[in-house]
Amino acid sequence: MPAGEIYPVTSIRETSKSELPSVHGKQKEYKLIQVKNTWCRVESGHEIPCTWEEDQIMVSQAKIGENISNSGISWTVQAPIVFRYKVVESQDLLDPCNPTLLYGHVSSPQELEIYQKKPQRRLIVIDTTVDKFYGYKVRKYFEANNVNYKILPFVTTEETKSMDLVMSIVEEVHKFSLDRRTEPIIAIGGGVCLDIVGLAASLYRRRTPYIRVPTTLLSYVDASVGAKNGVNFCNCKNKLGSYTPPAATFLDRSFIKTIPRRQISNGLGEILKMALMKHKGLFELLELHGKHLLDTKFQTRSGVTNHGDPALKTTRLAIETMLQELAPNLWEDDLDRLVDYGHVISPELEMKVLPALMHGEAVNIDMAFMTHVSYVRGLITLEEKERTIQCMRGLELPVWHTDCTMPLIKKALAERFKHSGGKMRLPLPTGLGTAEIFNDVSDNTIEAAYKTWEEDCRDNIP
Repeated sequence: MPAGEIYPVTSIRETSKSELPSVHGKQKEYKLIQVKNTWCRVESGHEIPCTWEEDQIMVSQAKIGENISNSGISWTVQAPIVFRYKVVESQDLLDPCNPTLLYGHVSSPQELEIYQKKPQRRLIVIDTTVDKFYGYKVRKYFEANNVNYKILPFVTTEETKSMDLVMSIVEEVHKFSLDRRTEPIIAIGGGVCLDIVGLAASLYRRRTPYIRVPTTLLSYVDASVGAKNGVNFCNCKNKLGSYTPPAATFLDRSFIKTIPRRQISNGLGEILKMALMKHKGLFELLELHGKHLLDTKFQTRSGVTNHGDPALKTTRLAIETMLQELAPNLWEDDLDRLVDYGHVISPELEMKVLPALMHGEAVNIDMAFMTHVSYVRGLITLEEKERTIQCMRGLELPVWHTDCTMPLIKKALAERFKHSGGKMRLPLPTGLGTAEIFNDVSDNTIEAAYKTWEEDCRDNIP
C-alpha cells in the first residue's frame, strides 16, 4: 500500500426498480438530459432529438418515474448520491513546507491550480487541550503560508457534545463568511471535536466542506474515517446527527505521542473490535505487540515507510478493515453492521457513568460481555474466549463494570430491537477474526452469559 493516500471512498445509493412502489396505472420512466444549462426529460428507450448537438448535452444518472392512474399522477425520483473523500497518511502535517493541510483534499491538478491562484482563508476549530500542545504550530503554519485564518478553541468532551456547541461554531462560520465550496472548516481534535464540527458543517448552508485532523488514537482509527457525525441529546449518545463525510481526513501519528497512556488503551479498544470481527492477523498483532504499542504510543522512527513496523501495520489494518465495512454502507441503509460490535450495550453504560468511562473502554466492556454470549452460544471455543479476554487485559482495557447490570443490558437490547427494524442484529464473533449477525439470541443465553462473565471477570479486575 502506498504511504500517502490510503483510500478514496465513494458510496452510491441508487434505488433499483424493484424498490420502487408498485402502483396500478400507466407507468413511464424518463432520463434527464441537460442542454444549454437546462434539464429536459426524454422517455427511456427513445432517441435523443437530433436537433440537440451531441457535444452540448449531458445525461444525468438521475431518472424520473411517472405513474398515471384514475386517481391522479405521481412521480418517483431515482437519484444517485455520490461522495468521495480521502483518508491520507502524512508526516509532519504542521510543517509549513507540507501543503497537505491546505491542499491535500483537492482531487485534481486543475482544481489545485484554481485554489492556488486565490488567497486562502481557513476557520479552524481546535480542542482546547490540543491547542495547548499544538496551537502555536497551527498558527505558525497558516501564517507562513499567508493564510487568512481564525482559530476557535473549544472544550470538546462528551459533556459538552451538544447542539449549543454546534450553534456556537455555526455562528462563527457565518461571521467569518466562508466560501462554502473552496474554504473547508478544519477540525483538529479527538472524536468529539470531529463529530461536532462535522455536524456544524453539514448544517451550515446545508453542506460546507470540512477536514478532519484526529489527534487521539481512537479518532485516528474510528471517528475520522467514516461519514457519521453528531451530538448527544436527552442524555442519549449521538442522538442527533447526519451522514456527511469530510472532504478529507489527514492522519499524523505524531499527535498521539502527547496523549495519556489511558487514551492509547482507549483507542486500542476500537482497533480490537475490528480485529475480532474481521482480521485474525490484526488480533495476533495486538496480542504480540500490545504492550509495546502502549509503551511507545504508536511512535516509530521510520515514519510511514517501514511496512513491518507494528504501529504502522496495526493502524493501517484497522483503517482498511473499517473502510471495507463503511464504504458500501455509509448511510447505514443496511442495519446488519459488524462495526456495531461493542456498540450495543456501551452507549447506555457510557452515558450512565459519564465521565467515568471513556468510549473505547465502554466498548470493550460490551465486547467482553458479548464474547461470553458467543461462548455460551457455542460460537467460539473456551480457548478463543480466554485469548480474547487476556488480550483485552494486555491492552489495559476494562472487561467488567459494576454498573453494567442485567437490567441495563436488557434495556440496551430492547433499545437495539426498537431501533433496528424489529431485529436484534447482534454482531458476534464466531472465531478469532470472524463474525456473523444474529437475530435469535435468547434471554436464557444472555442471562447465562452474564453469569459466566461475572464469574470470569468481576473478581479479576486488574
